[in-house]
Amino acid sequence: MSRIGNAPITLPNGVEVTITKGSVTVKGPKGTLTQDIDPDITVSLDNNVITLTRPTDQKRHRSLHGLYRSLINNMVKGVSEGYKTEQELVGVGYRAANKGQLLELSLGYSHNVAIELPKEIKVTTTSEKGQNPKIIMESHDKQLIGLVAAKIRSLRKPEPYKGKGIKFTGEVLRRKAGKSASKK
Repeated sequence: MSRIGNAPITLPNGVEVTITKGSVTVKGPKGTLTQDIDPDITVSLDNNVITLTRPTDQKRHRSLHGLYRSLINNMVKGVSEGYKTEQELVGVGYRAANKGQLLELSLGYSHNVAIELPKEIKVTTTSEKGQNPKIIMESHDKQLIGLVAAKIRSLRKPEPYKGKGIKFTGEVLRRKAGKSASKK
């Protein structure tokens, strides 16, 4: 029995859901999202509550049941509240600046790295004295913002000795001890 798949999704005020054969469209104050649904999973809407049902208890149907419920729930939350991620640049001389949708990063390479962000993502960069530079991204699409954040992080992952690199704010890194102090 799927605990996640059986949980109903209650729609907040201002969110409209359109269910067609094979897809679900969620429209809210922050934007519109569409998700294709496997034909075996049945999505129904009554009294602002979305419920998903599966035809059998096969392993495939059970996994799809919980997956699509989570995806639709993330879409509803995204168009009503939105998602936000914060990343820190830890390292001497690491900088971040944005001009519209172009994010320019200085990460200790011989050249600056420029990334063109999708129009669905709103990006801001902050750099205060005594603080690490931060990249703050906001969007209504959880999948897209997670993908972009992972791509930015992959440019310079935090290393385990000094912790230099791009990390998520609040992320705890596993640190390693350096070399031993003396041989004898």
